[in-house]
Amino acid sequence: MKGLPVLSLLLWLCAVYFVGIYLFLGGFLLVRLEVNRTSTCGDVLYPGEEPGDFCRAQPRFRRAVVLIIDALKVDFARFDPSNTAPRPYENKLPVLEENVSSKPLQSRLYPFRADPPTTTMQRIKGFTTGSLPTFVDVGNNFASSAILEDNLIHQFGQMGKRVVFMGDDTWESLFPKKFHRSLPFPSFNVKDLHTVDNGILQHLYTTMVGDDWDILLAHFLGVDHCGHRFGPDHPAMADKLTQMDGVIRSVIDRLQNDTLLVVMGDHGMTDNGDHGGESQKETDAALFLYSPSPIFQAPPPQSEPDVVPQTDLVPTLALLLGVPIPYSSVGQVLLPLFPLHEQTRGAVGVLSQLEALWINAKQVNRFLETYSGMAKDIPPESLSQLKEEFARLSSEYLTSVKEGQSPPLHLASSLQAYLTSVRDTCRATWARFNPLKMAAGLAILSSACLMCFVMSELSLLLITENASGLKVPVLVALTVGVCAAAAQLLTRGYVEAAWCLAAGAFSSEVPFFWRACRLKAPAVSKNGAKAAKLSRWLTPRHLLIPPLVAPLIRCAALLSDSYVIAEGRVVTFLVLSLVLYIPIHLNWKDVLFPQSLNPLKSAGLLPSPVLSPSTVRRESNILLACVGVLLGSVYLSLYFHGCREEQGFCQPSPFLSPLSRLLDNQLKNLYYVLSVISLGVCTYLLRHCLCHYGNLNSSSGAVFTAHWILPLLSVCVALHWAVSATSEDSFRKLAELIRMAQLSLPRAAFCLLGLGLGLIWLDPITVFVKSRTAASSRSSVLSTPRYRASTGISPQAELRHLIPQIYQRMRSSLDAVELSGGTEADNRPTVEAYGLGTVYSAPVLLFCGMLGIGLLLLHPEGMALSFLLLLLEMGALLHIHASSTTLSDMHGAPSGDFNVPWAPVVVWSLAVTQFFHATGHLPTFPSIQWGAAFVGFPDGHTGTVLPALLVLLNTFASNILFAVSCPLLLFWPLVREVREVRGSRRGEEGEDAVMEMRLRENPQQFSSALLQLSTRYLFILGAQVFSSVCAAAILRRHLMVWKVFAPKLMFEALGFLVSSTSLLIGVTLVLRVDMAVGRWFKKLIPDASR
Repeated sequence: MKGLPVLSLLLWLCAVYFVGIYLFLGGFLLVRLEVNRTSTCGDVLYPGEEPGDFCRAQPRFRRAVVLIIDALKVDFARFDPSNTAPRPYENKLPVLEENVSSKPLQSRLYPFRADPPTTTMQRIKGFTTGSLPTFVDVGNNFASSAILEDNLIHQFGQMGKRVVFMGDDTWESLFPKKFHRSLPFPSFNVKDLHTVDNGILQHLYTTMVGDDWDILLAHFLGVDHCGHRFGPDHPAMADKLTQMDGVIRSVIDRLQNDTLLVVMGDHGMTDNGDHGGESQKETDAALFLYSPSPIFQAPPPQSEPDVVPQTDLVPTLALLLGVPIPYSSVGQVLLPLFPLHEQTRGAVGVLSQLEALWINAKQVNRFLETYSGMAKDIPPESLSQLKEEFARLSSEYLTSVKEGQSPPLHLASSLQAYLTSVRDTCRATWARFNPLKMAAGLAILSSACLMCFVMSELSLLLITENASGLKVPVLVALTVGVCAAAAQLLTRGYVEAAWCLAAGAFSSEVPFFWRACRLKAPAVSKNGAKAAKLSRWLTPRHLLIPPLVAPLIRCAALLSDSYVIAEGRVVTFLVLSLVLYIPIHLNWKDVLFPQSLNPLKSAGLLPSPVLSPSTVRRESNILLACVGVLLGSVYLSLYFHGCREEQGFCQPSPFLSPLSRLLDNQLKNLYYVLSVISLGVCTYLLRHCLCHYGNLNSSSGAVFTAHWILPLLSVCVALHWAVSATSEDSFRKLAELIRMAQLSLPRAAFCLLGLGLGLIWLDPITVFVKSRTAASSRSSVLSTPRYRASTGISPQAELRHLIPQIYQRMRSSLDAVELSGGTEADNRPTVEAYGLGTVYSAPVLLFCGMLGIGLLLLHPEGMALSFLLLLLEMGALLHIHASSTTLSDMHGAPSGDFNVPWAPVVVWSLAVTQFFHATGHLPTFPSIQWGAAFVGFPDGHTGTVLPALLVLLNTFASNILFAVSCPLLLFWPLVREVREVRGSRRGEEGEDAVMEMRLRENPQQFSSALLQLSTRYLFILGAQVFSSVCAAAILRRHLMVWKVFAPKLMFEALGFLVSSTSLLIGVTLVLRVDMAVGRWFKKLIPDASR
């Protein structure tokens, strides 16, 4: 088998896809330019000429206590006295309503709206810098880097204010060495509800009574972690909110008159306790302001803001505490905290509402001028309008100040409108795109899809040619890439790697298409198989076949937001439709239920069927039974779907919640028993399949894995589920033992998984050879097979042709035993090879089974039933494919190749998306199952690579399993090869059912079929990515682009990356097995024949 050309062509194809995706995302998800300038006391913001006036002003407050309750949803802060049966998250913070109603001049409660993405790191960045995030910032939540933009923490330090921090250690990485004193606690373990909060409470009150602080920051995480672990509707949430109520009361009792209390949430949470997206449940947090002395001039008026954007907190706190507003802030001061202009006449150092708005507007205008000079991306007409508006307002305000007149009544509202316009303009600008990069990415992806399709049709020709066929594209790509880098260096003075990669990718495709277009005659192999002409398979009749029309319709539907929202059910419908198409198509060809008498066959005008009527009926019944199993499995998988925010009528599957969230012990036990039974059935079916084909008799590493490691892995997973479902308060005496088990059991499972996969890779042969010889010939060697190599054939070629002869001798030896009634005849050696017919598929099947159980470990326990349905679905589809292949060849001998039709490949690729939704996943960030990062690591991680990898494996488990197991589509028709022809055509050698040994008898056809299968699978996945890219590009100004299309694009791109990598692993495993089989056959060759 030519393994190197297959692997190198696939690597090249994947590299071109990756370049196209990278280039498009580089133009679609740009990070805004950060202005690394800092506000100072010398900034002339007051309407005067002397610098430094601002810092000399007496601040409204000398101190501030900021309590950040992570994920404090606004619903948690509201209090309804008429609610007599509150839910666990309702009416648990009465302290807020008590103070707002009894002390209206000292306190306010506002909805506090965050800008998406609603992840903690981005929210901290938002309410400390006052800037707006970009979509791509969500990826930085795993790796929080220091904030370089001007921010409140830097301004406090610059003004000599002592900032004391305690709580979430994310602040330490965002503001390194910025705190007067810091008490960080590990934050990434969402299962830990108490460590961070209890650590804060040990130091909070003692710090408040001391005098070594000016700004006290405390970031509590218990509410957020409780939401992630149990959801908001759980008694643990009631306990946490009640604890926070007591904390707020204790802090209020210790406040002094010159201290401001800010209680705030950084984001909200969904009904499942997740966050990260832009739904109102995720963006709306709570903001509570309080001071022992009056800070508001009157009770809440009608003009009180309904919602306070998080960015508005930055200029408000800066002016109240007497520090400059951070340079890049686009927030707007909260006016109710400042007195009216008439009330400040004659007052020294007291900012009125109009003065605060003026300082705010001048700071925002300064940032706008600086940013527009650096980035050049704000539309010129919008920029000129904003500059003209500020010039008009500035002239109007300064004129009234110089003349000592009262400013116009409309000036304050005009300044507010200006600040709002600047923020809206910046928000629209920072969703900017690079059309050139996007167009280049689209062009590369489209050509990659075309190249993938062409390669699938020319696979035989590409394999029969020398390996030098890939050298030209690689050399051209390197040459053009270097030239592009040199041109950029000469013209720009720097090199942008994206354009070098784009030039290399484009140029590498040109030689390939040039050679494909020059094909004028079909290439004919030795066994008669042909490589089709270019003009033949680029016709509409060849392209618009039902198996290809279905994915094309789906790709076109990706332009609809309604389809993306309902994709899980639509893809399920497409899978069912294509599965039903297979038997309907066979029946249309009169092979599923053929007519018993056909006059054309009796007259010799049509070939006689190879299979007997009973065999045809059996294969047809198997096919229809498997269709029924697949339809049932796919239909039942709908009960494991999650729900998007847009699907208001939808109820998420109860199996998506971990068992630890269930309060009903009987229900918890039932779910656990169902999960363990499903896991056991998966393990049994996997071992039963291997045992049925004789692959569990040898002493290889793969067989050892199937015998021992696979059951032990299943036991570890089941025990881990039991320990994880145990409540912390159930067995307090065994708490330490349970904690140790939560740590050791999944890690033991990971070790067993790694050991098992390693043994399969190192020793994949599952064949057991048994020799039975007469006593007189026990010491003799095997006789040399009757084979004579032609002159000039190398020893490697001789060995390749010798291998089928060895198998024929094994088969002849077994035939002789059968004819002699099981006794040895003529002292000839009898050789029995168990599992030789499934030597390729058995390691791949075992590898995928081990991988599936390992991925199941990262999912909630209830997903074991979904994984069982996946196993049944995959098995049914493989049997349907095998039976349809057998029935299609019933009218004549097989064609000699092993090509897999489009229909099973398309269904296999669509099943990836179907199973993605059947495990509760959705192409939205709130649906990411973050708990996977803590399987085996309940105390959290020291780095970010491992948790990100675990979450990635959890999210794209379906992509991994279907891609690695894709070669089974090639092997399974051979595994289930019909054997009855032996008796009817005994004289014709080679018509027997030799199963997967046919692949070794035809190495070029084997390589060609493997390449064709892989490229067809990549073509379907690549077309889906290309469609998502087109949807994002065409609808980039659509209302739902950041809510629907951009997340879908990110998930499709990451899914393709994972799928292509997993496919390469699966193909490499097949090549590894082929090498091991070759070495195994070498051991059977006598020394005399070498």
